[in-house]
Amino acid sequence: MNVMKDFQITRRGFGFLAAGAAASAMLPFAARAAGGGAVAATFPGSWEDAYRTVLTPMVKDAGYDLTIAPAMAQDQLAKIMASPGNPPYDTLLMSPGQMAVAIEKDLIQKIDPSKLKNWGMLDPSFQGEYGPTVTIEVNGIAYNPDLVPKPKGYRDLFENPAYSGKVSWTGFASNTAVMAYTEIAKIFGSGPNDMDAVFKLFKDHPEHLKGVVDSTNHQMTLFQQGEIAVFMCSTGNVARLKSLGLNAEFVQPETGSPAAPVNIHLTKGTANLDAAYAYMDAAISKAAQDQLKEPPTEMFPTNKDVALTPGIEAYVTRDQIKTMVYPDWVAINKNRDGWIRQFDALVAG
Repeated sequence: MNVMKDFQITRRGFGFLAAGAAASAMLPFAARAAGGGAVAATFPGSWEDAYRTVLTPMVKDAGYDLTIAPAMAQDQLAKIMASPGNPPYDTLLMSPGQMAVAIEKDLIQKIDPSKLKNWGMLDPSFQGEYGPTVTIEVNGIAYNPDLVPKPKGYRDLFENPAYSGKVSWTGFASNTAVMAYTEIAKIFGSGPNDMDAVFKLFKDHPEHLKGVVDSTNHQMTLFQQGEIAVFMCSTGNVARLKSLGLNAEFVQPETGSPAAPVNIHLTKGTANLDAAYAYMDAAISKAAQDQLKEPPTEMFPTNKDVALTPGIEAYVTRDQIKTMVYPDWVAINKNRDGWIRQFDALVAG
């Protein structure tokens, strides 16, 4: 699997991606040069803002400095793989797909739960041997009700002319996208790994290829500008759009909502274990998750003492978490690089 392969579509999209990668690449090394505490890789956008605002002061109160370094999960992997002997991050933030690669490549280490005073506040399903689950990202479809009707699911987007030219997609480097594509493969093909059926679907509906961009963040910008009306997303993306005053709604597809736990991991060889554990413990604390569950992030809390807000319960309840669709990441990782190449070529024409 070639995790270093960037997903590049449009000239404008590449510019956004390159600028973001350059900025995030500089941060960890700058922090190490300054001799600060832990460097925590965090998803860019609302995750970065929330973690910097909420967790940095909590870790500071515990006696450590914390540098939040924004990077998408595949970019975190690429940077760690490029410098395994001197990892640029003390902790990584990943979903199961990237976690499986990190374990296979011996890039992360098992944690010592005794270092986390909030460990017992997690349901056993959130107590991973390679790090705690800090939230569950529930994925589905975002849409603007001013521009399009409420979709029932993925099939609607291709078969109902009301959505023609108004849907945006990203490539297989995105976890959100690949989870949607495995569900679409079930609908239009023989199963979750039948991507030939998905590629044929896009060939038969070239108007959808025009809406392909490089990232979910790019899609959210286009949504705000009214250039698109539908995209695949997590509940957090919709919460962010709502906080900005946008008319955005979330749909759980009729075939089921794909979901992914998000976990904090310790990098192999980190020299800042105490600071890293302080950050990890803060992230699963009631104090932090009580803040992170509120708009604009509305992250699903994994600390069992944190009550769900009405806004989160409108998307998903604790009972529904068990009924979400959890993809087979072993199969995805086995095929993902080939899917990226095929989709890249399809989009490029």
